[in-house]
Amino acid sequence: MGPQRKLKMMTEPTLLDIYAARPRVYRHMRPSPLLRHALLAEALGCDVYVKHENHNPTGAFKVRGGFNLVGALSADERRRGVISASTGNHGQSMALACRADGVPCTIVTPAGNNPEKNAAMRAMGAEVIEHGRDFDEARERVEQIQAERGLRYVHSANEPLLLAGVGTYGLEIFEELPDADAIFVPVGGGSGACGCVMARTGLGSRTKVIGVQAERADAFTRSWRGPARVVGDRADTFAEGMATRVTFDLTFNMLKRELDDIVTLTEDEIVDGIRLAIRTTHNLAEGAGAASLAAAHKQRDAWRGKKVVCVMSGGNLASAALARIMAPAAMPS
Repeated sequence: MGPQRKLKMMTEPTLLDIYAARPRVYRHMRPSPLLRHALLAEALGCDVYVKHENHNPTGAFKVRGGFNLVGALSADERRRGVISASTGNHGQSMALACRADGVPCTIVTPAGNNPEKNAAMRAMGAEVIEHGRDFDEARERVEQIQAERGLRYVHSANEPLLLAGVGTYGLEIFEELPDADAIFVPVGGGSGACGCVMARTGLGSRTKVIGVQAERADAFTRSWRGPARVVGDRADTFAEGMATRVTFDLTFNMLKRELDDIVTLTEDEIVDGIRLAIRTTHNLAEGAGAASLAAAHKQRDAWRGKKVVCVMSGGNLASAALARIMAPAAMPS
């Protein structure tokens, strides 16, 4: 039975799984800050708080899932090692968690992937293989290598343990700000948004969870809004954390039922979100990490005066991209 067939048999994680994940996650890291930035509140016209997942080890939210999953591996899985596909943040989370527990780790990235993310994964001890034109072609190569080497295949979305680990940040939000009106969260594979809806629904909150995607990688948006799941023909956004052409069984099924809305952004709007983050919070956010701020700004009239959380999911922006963004005339639209 291949890995894709096995994935369909997995059970959706719940709030209880998030609580179970906490000891494994907090063995390596602390809860991330939830901060109110006065300049950002002024720009958005609402009482806005930023969940700073960019302050985590590896600079992104996905490290929580890596710590939880690797911490729960069997002795045989630890011996064989793990393999996964990533554009960087998930791969770094797996590399760091595997290094902490002495587990061999192989990551396949798209060719031409963010070189700084690739360097970080290698520095953490992972074998990094570059293959394919995008995340989805890299993922297909992972499945071939997994069969050849007998490694533990870790899917970046269809893994209940990853979702439960990521859900620890959702729980942190609700424990600190139980009366939030809305949470804006970027959607690539969907694990971050799933973490928020798991915590929200499990706690019985009425907070709206709103996903954010790039217009140039909107397969999830079209699938969520329409009658059937679709496969995109491209994912050419520079925001690699949202650059996927497909939806995934576990996360899509949860978000189809639980997500309240979704906002799509142009490349220029994502760039403006990065600039907004720097100007109003003095934090460096990558494209996906700034998407929540950009979406809240785009919908600012609807949320005026409300209490809103923006998830800054990661801060791993390549220095070359930052240089282009801070010189607007050089940034292609």
